[in-house]
Amino acid sequence: MNKIENPDRSTWAEILKRPTQTYDQIESTVLEIFDKIKSYGDSAVKQYTEKFDGILINNLEVQQNEINAAVKELSQDLKQAIELAKKNIEVFHQAQKTNPVNVETAPGVNCWQEKRPIQKVGLYIPGGTAPLFSTILMLAIPAKIAGCKEVVLCTPPDKDGNINPAILFTAQLCGIDKIYKVGGIQAIGAMTFGTETISKVYKIFGPGNQFVTVAKQMATKYNVSIDMPAGPSELLVVADDTADASFVASDLLSQAEHGIDSQVILVSTSKGLIISVEDEINIQLVQLPRKNIAEKAIANSKLIYVKDHKTALELIDEYGPEHFIVATNDNAYYVDNIANAGSVFIGNYTPESAGDYASGTNHTLPTNGYAKQYSGVNLDSFMKSMTFQELSPEGIKNIGNAIELMAEAEGLQAHKNAVTLRLNKLAKD
Repeated sequence: MNKIENPDRSTWAEILKRPTQTYDQIESTVLEIFDKIKSYGDSAVKQYTEKFDGILINNLEVQQNEINAAVKELSQDLKQAIELAKKNIEVFHQAQKTNPVNVETAPGVNCWQEKRPIQKVGLYIPGGTAPLFSTILMLAIPAKIAGCKEVVLCTPPDKDGNINPAILFTAQLCGIDKIYKVGGIQAIGAMTFGTETISKVYKIFGPGNQFVTVAKQMATKYNVSIDMPAGPSELLVVADDTADASFVASDLLSQAEHGIDSQVILVSTSKGLIISVEDEINIQLVQLPRKNIAEKAIANSKLIYVKDHKTALELIDEYGPEHFIVATNDNAYYVDNIANAGSVFIGNYTPESAGDYASGTNHTLPTNGYAKQYSGVNLDSFMKSMTFQELSPEGIKNIGNAIELMAEAEGLQAHKNAVTLRLNKLAKD
């Protein structure tokens, strides 16, 4: 890891730069694949699946017998763990339901707001080197609580054309309507345009690599919404001498093993802790099955010493981490004042892994600095707020003249007439 001591503010942007390609570098590839899928549907999806995943899939949709086999293959212990996580995630997201807002803004003028589910949503679940079945819980559960009518799932197949059993079990447990064996850019394209087999959706959710991230951003040009431009995973830990170095190292490595383009950062007011964490990383790293991936991610990461908590917080807000762990002698300072973070984990016994799996919070979070303007996925992500208004005769009398004056001032005579006609009718009655 790169050790940096008291960096000047003028260097922060460069120090905190993510190890990702730019949109422009990937855009042409995405456009080519999108154009083919828009024109040739399933045929193009199968072609790119064979090219990128090394397998020709004849039937893109997962069949029930495949799901049944997966359920049998999974251990009872893992099934119970998934069910426990599902319960906690349901509890937390059920609690996010809100009542309609209803107010009389003026006598006879009633306005209210209600939330309605997005009817068709698509979930993207990474497969590859780490089949993220936990992400199904994070997306399908709020989708179902929200009341989305159609929920489809795309995930890449392995070299034998199969889907990880835990993904299939979790998808069925959560009541997913359709599961498709397709990943990457071609999955996002299929859900954007629809094919003979795969439904077009109104909003796409789920994390992915840089290609998936750009594909999701491209989908927004075709009237499809997305949860957020979430790319490679990242973690920032702020810690001092009160932190356990082995815990900090384990948290940094837990994110580093996601992928070679993941980034982890330690910000500390203790030089001694930085040395201890670096030693622990070297000890723990050699024991990881995904050592090669974690090593490459660690190469993109930083150990940053700063003089005090105030400077640390300013640096962290500049970065806007996806995951933010606080392990200091003044956790409340960070919790009360942090402005930019996807999800915050407080204290020595709150690993980022808790939020990834079973605490109940959602792990689909903004990366690449988007925590400065995006929220993580929540119940409202699957809903739209609709406003309503109803004016009585008294109501139109109370605000009608104001509407007439404003419409006339904007040069919109028909707007004024719509009110004037009503007021004239009431005057005659």
